[in-house]
This record gives sequence, structure tokens and C-alpha cells, in this order.
Amino acid sequence: PAPTPATPVAPAAPAPARPAREYQPHRALKAIHFDFDRADVRSGDARILDAAVEWLKANGNQRAVIEGHCDDRGTSEYNMALGERRARAAADYLSAKGIDRGRLLLISYGKERPLCEDQTASCRAANRRAAFLVKEQ
Repeated sequence: PAPTPATPVAPAAPAPARPAREYQPHRALKAIHFDFDRADVRSGDARILDAAVEWLKANGNQRAVIEGHCDDRGTSEYNMALGERRARAAADYLSAKGIDRGRLLLISYGKERPLCEDQTASCRAANRRAAFLVKEQ
């Protein structure tokens, strides 16, 4: 007998895509700021980081991105390196207080993502920061 043609099978419908969980700001994690051309954690900012340590310890299912930012002065290349040193300074502080380094991702934006663009002392000071974003692991 002649073979019978196979019955066409409809492809399975793809599973609905789950929304990607993005890193988001959280009100418990506040940015810290830096002096011009520095990456040292200032004493007032240490208190902000201490609060971040407590929140991260209480929320062990959260990972954090630490973004390093700079003001508009200096070359892009220099500011990318400085932004990285600022993010690393914040991460080193958190790590020294017991936060697992594996939960912390670092990124530098240099001077590419300013909060404001006025060429004033207060605007430049606001841009010299390490900011935090979190998401569940």
C-alpha cells in the first residue's frame, strides 16, 4: 500500500514571554556623592552606605548595580575610569561591611548620564555620584 501523508501538526504556540526584570531604583538606597576628582567615600556618605548595608542584609534576594558618575569636566576616557573608581569605592565599602561582592555589579557612565547640565558648582556636585539600582536575584 502507498504510504499515507503525515498529518500536519500545528506548531506549538510559544509560551507568553515573561517580562524581564530590570534593575530599578529603590528608595532605601540613596546615591552617595564625591568631591571633585576624587573617589573616596566621605564620612557623611558612609552613613548613607551603612543604611544600604542594612537594607541589603535584610533583602538577601536583591542584587545591586552601582553606577559611577562624574561631572562634565575632564575627558570622556578619564571620567569613565573615575566613575569606575567611584562605583568600586562604594562596592568596597559595602563588601567590607558584609555584603557579598557577587551581589554587586559595577558600571561607569563617566560624564555621559548627568542629572543636570548646568555648569554650576551645585549641578556638578550632584553629578559626581555613585547611584544604586536593584532587582531580585
